[in-house]
Amino acid sequence: MSDSWIERFPELAALPPQDRAFLTERAAKVALPAGTTVFAPGVAAESFLLILAGTVRVQQVSPGGREIVLYRVTGGETCIMTTSCLLADENYAADGVTETDVEAVAIPKAAFEDAIAQSPGFRRLVFTDYSRRISDLMHVVEEVAFERLDKRLAQRLLARADNSTVVRVTHQDLATDLGSAREVVGRLLKELERRGWVALSRGAIELRNPDQIKALAEGS
Repeated sequence: MSDSWIERFPELAALPPQDRAFLTERAAKVALPAGTTVFAPGVAAESFLLILAGTVRVQQVSPGGREIVLYRVTGGETCIMTTSCLLADENYAADGVTETDVEAVAIPKAAFEDAIAQSPGFRRLVFTDYSRRISDLMHVVEEVAFERLDKRLAQRLLARADNSTVVRVTHQDLATDLGSAREVVGRLLKELERRGWVALSRGAIELRNPDQIKALAEGS
């Protein structure tokens, strides 16, 4: 397998030739269509995935069926859930689902363990990503525990708008992102519509008054 994929990861691109060769000899490229379950609770981690392109959503589901998005993994990133399971030899405790078509490189567990032991550059990649994602997870916990839901909803609408006035998203997707119930998010959206700030339609939300939504997102 060619080692061109390594250039997507600066820490790996700087590896000495023997370390690069070790990884490329054991790695395999994988292509996953959108909607594929990459891992699920109770399943053992068999490979370390490095995402080249696309997005994997990592989420957890409560016993009552409520979902919350923990984080997303995109091109040039790794998944700390997988890292944790490989290092601790434990099963997954969350779901990983591809939101888009995904291209990735899979390094088998045995090769991952050897690389961790032998390559400082590979260790740096693994633990740098791990540290950053832990900070992201702490931010999720802080948001869920302390931030008002209407403020978080406004922030999410603005983030998903991407310089457009229309957000292509369902109420359930927003609820999953926010760790809330669809009915609660639906009521908040209805209130924003009553104020004239948004217009709701099936699978889409039009931002009619972005300035007011931005003010709400900033806590005003």
